[in-house]
Amino acid sequence: MPKRCKWCNIKKEDYITYHDKEWGKLNLEERYLFEMLILESFQAGLSWECILNKRKDFKIVYDNFDIDKVSNYKEEKINELLTNKNIIRNKRKIIASINNAQIFKKIQKEYTSFHNYLKTFTNDKVIYEVDKTTNKLSDTISKDLMKKGMKFVGSTIIYSYLQAIGIIYSHDKDCFLYKNKGEKK
Repeated sequence: MPKRCKWCNIKKEDYITYHDKEWGKLNLEERYLFEMLILESFQAGLSWECILNKRKDFKIVYDNFDIDKVSNYKEEKINELLTNKNIIRNKRKIIASINNAQIFKKIQKEYTSFHNYLKTFTNDKVIYEVDKTTNKLSDTISKDLMKKGMKFVGSTIIYSYLQAIGIIYSHDKDCFLYKNKGEKK
């Protein structure tokens, strides 16, 4: 069995699949950017494994992360989410997810896409680094998103988000997927 990042639970097939096939792979598709932002914000104070175990259920109850639907959730939907034992039932995070969806849409409108917004900070470059939980980029994006009104988007959450969507490539040095800038694997 190939060596993987230390955070990857090799006893769980879906965790291995996420690590090997998704995490750190550049994916700038708008629905994916939104999904990962919502999931990462729910991770605050929890493990990624906890979120990954509930991802399929999140997808169902969050209407496949349809931003138009999520941004229009009202009290009835909030109550439905709060009683669903298959997801994280934190009222502050649920309300923040709806608020963040509304702000995400405003950003899309202003920049024509969330990817274009991220490009203003990244210049479409991938950062290769390991063993960090924040950096100047995550600090800057976090501050800007908070200024725009988003919640649960601290620098550590945004750093994890950037890793998940592949803007920060962080496979451990002894992981079979590790590579430096310019290396092909």
